[in-house]
Amino acid sequence: MADTTATTAVNATENKSENKNDVEKSAEKVEEPASPPVKEMRAIVLTGFGGLKSVKILKKPEPSPSEGEVLIRVKACGLNFLDLMVRQGVIDSPPKTPFILGFECAGEVESVGSNVTTYKPGDKVVALTDARAWAEAVIVSTKYVYKMPVGMSFLDAAAMTMNFVVAYILLFDIAGLQKGKSVLVHSVGGGVGQAVAQLCKTVEDVTLFGAASQSKHDAIKDTVTHLIDRGPDYIQEVRKIAPDGVDIVLDCLGGEDCNRGYTLLKPMGKYVLYGSSNIVTGETKSIFSLAKTWWQVDKVNPLKLYDENKAIGGLHLRHLLFQQNGHDYVRSVVEKVFKLWQEGKIKSVVDSTWALEDVGEAMQKLHDHKNIGKLVLDPSLEPKPKPPPTKGNKESKDKENKEKSVDSKAASIESADGDQEAKDGEADKPQQSEAQ
Repeated sequence: MADTTATTAVNATENKSENKNDVEKSAEKVEEPASPPVKEMRAIVLTGFGGLKSVKILKKPEPSPSEGEVLIRVKACGLNFLDLMVRQGVIDSPPKTPFILGFECAGEVESVGSNVTTYKPGDKVVALTDARAWAEAVIVSTKYVYKMPVGMSFLDAAAMTMNFVVAYILLFDIAGLQKGKSVLVHSVGGGVGQAVAQLCKTVEDVTLFGAASQSKHDAIKDTVTHLIDRGPDYIQEVRKIAPDGVDIVLDCLGGEDCNRGYTLLKPMGKYVLYGSSNIVTGETKSIFSLAKTWWQVDKVNPLKLYDENKAIGGLHLRHLLFQQNGHDYVRSVVEKVFKLWQEGKIKSVVDSTWALEDVGEAMQKLHDHKNIGKLVLDPSLEPKPKPPPTKGNKESKDKENKEKSVDSKAASIESADGDQEAKDGEADKPQQSEAQ
């Protein structure tokens, strides 16, 4: 009995101790500071390769910079034809969906990772990224970040950097543009095309043939020497003016235009491919267009180039930057482009600016080749209001539906009456026969 009483006392003491510990733990939990809420940002996310419906505006956690990276508060984003190709999934080694779209943005450095000494918070920069640029904030390795010149706006930086870097490399580092040469560029009304037009004017006595759709001719006629209609006969149009051909062909189309461009070259001429927009024929990927573009290109034998004194080159900026370790070279080109801007020799050509929420409409405009210059996304812009159904339209529609309903009922009644009359007539016929 005494043992039982002692055991009960010990258990009661242990229970009190456990209750005390539970209270202390609960107090500790209450005293623990709540973790700060995760900061979110708006971003344009590709949820799956395909059409415009796969492009969504979503909330994403804001990233933090790691070693060698900076966090940029984005003020403007460049929209390029490459973005359409990525959306459709027609580029090599695309990122796995879902991911944030965009290859180009400008903004302010908000924070820096460890071992970053070349940039500090508040610096105005432009960046070329391997996706992830179309968001309110982005982290980028310092390899691909460039300080903007004093006086350059974020809009100018996003509209100029990629286009003029591509155009500069094409003309000067690959094609070797010199005084007295002639150049043919396709899609001269686009961002790269307008950059090529301006850079050609920095060299004396350069003749520029620009191919563009007829609807753009009035707007860009003063930017080129000869404006050619982008149609099946553009080769003949060039030959009428320059029977011997041209010195440089810059081709962003690919497919059969590769062969046409090569045939236009003079001896010592250079053909440079920097895109394959002919692949994009609809809103989604077309296997037929891919195959057609591939098979329409002739395979060139180096001996033929040797015999004809011609050269073929290519430029894929994404590969050069992110796969071939060309970031130092690209930085040197960016610096040359910015110097030309500071000297007043080149300027941005902005077609239009869009809110992030209106990216689908902007993409469609670029797909339809209706832009002149660059399309830019601005995270600070409000989306275009969607037109609500007007009261007049609603009443008119209701009245129309009501009239249709009345007509339908009347038709049903007439049909029923007609059926009944037919039945009555059929019933009368035997009676008449019997009477006879």
